[in-house]
Amino acid sequence: MTIRLYNTATRRKQDFAPLDPAKVRMYVCGPTVYDFAHIGNARPVIVFDVLYRLLRREFGAEHVTYVRNITDVEDKIIAAARENGESIAALTARTAKIYQDDMAWLGNLPPSFEPRATEHIAGMIAMIEALVAGDHAYVAEGHVLFHVPSMPEYGKLSGRNRDELIEGARVEVAPYKKDPGDFVLWKPSTPDMPGWDSPWGRGRPGWHIECSAMSKALLGPTFDIHGGGRDLIFPHHENEVAQSLCANHAPFARYWVHNGFVTVNGEKMSKSLGNFLTVNDLRAKYPAEAVRLAMLKTHYRQPLDWTEDGVREAKGELDRFYLALRDVAEAGVAVPESAAIPATILSALADDLNTPQALASLHELVRDLNVSLRADAPATSADMAGGLLAAGSVLGLLHQAPHAWLQGGERAADASAIEDLIARRLAAKRARDFAEADRIRDELAGRGIVLEDKPGGKTEWRRAG
Repeated sequence: MTIRLYNTATRRKQDFAPLDPAKVRMYVCGPTVYDFAHIGNARPVIVFDVLYRLLRREFGAEHVTYVRNITDVEDKIIAAARENGESIAALTARTAKIYQDDMAWLGNLPPSFEPRATEHIAGMIAMIEALVAGDHAYVAEGHVLFHVPSMPEYGKLSGRNRDELIEGARVEVAPYKKDPGDFVLWKPSTPDMPGWDSPWGRGRPGWHIECSAMSKALLGPTFDIHGGGRDLIFPHHENEVAQSLCANHAPFARYWVHNGFVTVNGEKMSKSLGNFLTVNDLRAKYPAEAVRLAMLKTHYRQPLDWTEDGVREAKGELDRFYLALRDVAEAGVAVPESAAIPATILSALADDLNTPQALASLHELVRDLNVSLRADAPATSADMAGGLLAAGSVLGLLHQAPHAWLQGGERAADASAIEDLIARRLAAKRARDFAEADRIRDELAGRGIVLEDKPGGKTEWRRAG
């Protein structure tokens, strides 16, 4: 199978061919840990988790290395710690743990490595020393800055000319800069700030150099895929390219993959607009798989507009998938433990992670599975159910037991009370007390419980919506 990816650097889809099929390497920019992760932070994690799963399937899990960093030294962290009245160590430990828990809740596999910037200061200093020695960086008033004019190809990744770069960069105006576009590699720290000894005095790294040093340490100077959100193309990824090429004298990332922005009800997410949604907010309202599916229904390169209707629709689609799997189990169909992903779904994912097309094929598969169950064709049903679960695995979906999903993860006491009401309704029907049976059905409906009367007098229940 050939995987094709849209490469931001070439502005076209290309066949993916790793440098070494036995060592496929991917780096994705992770969070700056000073607050809860919002849904915009979650989107790239879900997107690149699907790509990671696809690469593992194609090249073997043991042959794919996925690095997603944690930025734990940055000015926003310093400001948040001061505002909260807590130490930087306590803040970053707490928020990193919340981030990891939130991403796991969304069904994402852990990366192979999750380096923290503070673990790689020595590598950053070494890279900066190489840039200074090569006349690509200079020291000014305790700062070390990358000199953008020293790299003629600067701007190639983002496709902007020099005037656009400076205008769009919101660059810090500083008298010590040789050029307005020059960016900070190292900056001095006051005694109350985190800092490390360096040839330029006690200080801390700039944001951009962190990812260059961490990717080099774990993947080498040249690796296969660098991912992140579109908002990182400039200046972060542009600056990564510049400093890495000039320090390492070797190619950097070969494929640049970027996901689109996230809006909420058609508007940019903002605390001032009251539409700032964190993953932690969503955990209290929705099932994790519904949140994940709602994000996968839009192609990763397109803008994603988050709406409550969208996640409710995703929940309904998952109900349909799980109902089919429940019916397979109740029919006594033996589903193979290892099954092939249907070709239509696999080809959609291999075509630049076309998850909307893959999901459309998944719906067709469920339709055909339901037909085979009604036709009492167990062999066909087994193959289709196996394909459904295999496809779900690469998408990070359908990993729950059908009854657990359909019953909404009810606590044992709540589930027992529901089962008791269902038994009382069945007794009322047998006694031909249909008014009482209807009353119980209505009571359960009022609690969001949908009943399904099955042949043989059995009643199944699930949580609606």
